[in-house]
Amino acid sequence: MFKKGDLIKISTGGEAKVLSELGSGGQGTVYKVSYNDKEYALKWYHKPGEEKFYKNLKQNIEKGSPAPFFLWPLFLTEKDSNGCFGYLMELRDSAYKEFSDFLLAKVQFSTVSAMIEAGIKICAGFQKLHGKGYSYQDLNDGNFFINPSTGDILICDNDNVSSADENMGILGKCRYMAPEVVRGETMPNPQSDRFSLAIILFLLFFNNHPLEGELISNCPCMTEKHEKKFYGFSPLFIYDPTDNSNRPVRGIHTNVIHLWPEFPQYVRDIFINQFSQKVLQEPGRRISEKEWIENILLRMRHELVKCPSCGNEIFLDTEKNDFRCSDCSFHVDLRVPIIQAGKYKVAVNRDKKIYQYITDSSKQKLYVCTGEIVESKKAPGLFGLKNLTQNVWMLTTKNKNNRPIAPGEVVPLLIGNEIAFGNGSSAKIV
Repeated sequence: MFKKGDLIKISTGGEAKVLSELGSGGQGTVYKVSYNDKEYALKWYHKPGEEKFYKNLKQNIEKGSPAPFFLWPLFLTEKDSNGCFGYLMELRDSAYKEFSDFLLAKVQFSTVSAMIEAGIKICAGFQKLHGKGYSYQDLNDGNFFINPSTGDILICDNDNVSSADENMGILGKCRYMAPEVVRGETMPNPQSDRFSLAIILFLLFFNNHPLEGELISNCPCMTEKHEKKFYGFSPLFIYDPTDNSNRPVRGIHTNVIHLWPEFPQYVRDIFINQFSQKVLQEPGRRISEKEWIENILLRMRHELVKCPSCGNEIFLDTEKNDFRCSDCSFHVDLRVPIIQAGKYKVAVNRDKKIYQYITDSSKQKLYVCTGEIVESKKAPGLFGLKNLTQNVWMLTTKNKNNRPIAPGEVVPLLIGNEIAFGNGSSAKIV
């Protein structure tokens, strides 16, 4: 529709200059533009939208983004002679890849750790969104860009986001919609968002849809009637403990068959719970984003270690202090030190990071790195925690000797040692 050099009026003043076309879909076209000496992405709708939709976009822009993860609308354009319009948002860094490319195996995470970080940030983004009184309403695999090296995320297509008690007329994609929305019993809302979030997390970890097993693979043609049956009226989890009629099929659902046993039991248990018949039919039983983070994802972050034999990333059960590598079958029969800080237990392993919510419980920052576990070059297998803060830590050895640990110094992680991080936060090596 637009060509290079075209000018588009912005509602708050000035004009955006079209630089190039970035992509096009059924709803609109995205362009790279220049506005106020900075480059942005412009999403331009092919058809005029309802006035309610335009006003909602304007309100969202005025309120601002709920979290840095969102490619949030920043500037609204004026309407053209046909009533069409668009909005400006930040450009996506090329390091971020479409989530759908991960599902198609075109892109892979560099580490399991990066995958877990993506899960944490997805949940944190929607926790912030819902905390601001919004409902996303159209959550699906097309909404995410992920950096495969770091797990950093960007959440796009935020134009349908509205207050939790209002809907922009969008229901979503059937495979991601909550059963009650598929059945037409309710419009999308924060509770249905949480169902869609559980779908996204399952796809992230297992690369398979949690409701798509033998029953759907035997369906000759996925008609609207079948969609309503499998996703609305008769959804069945592929690992339902009481009904095995929708199990993954070998040769078709290879990813989940291979990956399901690789994850800790508590991870499998939460998905079994969240896709149980009881929770599928009772939206109020879905867990919140905070519960996903606190009870599942941070524990995964803390228990992920590298096999001492082959370097494969595996999960250590900190309750049992035991693991066997699924790649090389190496069995760790020696006690692995655990950093216990309040309710958190972090398995000691080289290159593992410690974050601010552990060293300063008053701030609860999920991504601010305050310490890094390092391995001694002189004594392999001996670990220490490097102080990456500006504060002096205090080490108390098991013999009750005290020693300050200045910024940049390393505190030995020997069983029985205690570390006071300041601000009332401390940890013990057990």
